Amino acid sequence: MSTSPALTLLLMALAFFFIIPAVLQWLWNITMPDVFSLKEVTYWQSFRLIIISAILFSPGLIGFNS
Repeated sequence: MSTSPALTLLLMALAFFFIIPAVLQWLWNITMPDVFSLKEVTYWQSFRLIIISAILFSPGLIGFNS
């Protein structure tokens, strides 16, 4: 039984949707508290950090055409 390319793409997108914040959380928690004396972050805080950085640093997302 083969899966459709759309289903495969959807499953990969969902995997990245949950994996990327976990990686950010892990990197933050092993680096920032020791280097800058900041608190550790939770999974959902790292998820929000990704959304904020996407809004701030993605060209064309909020209408800035550079």
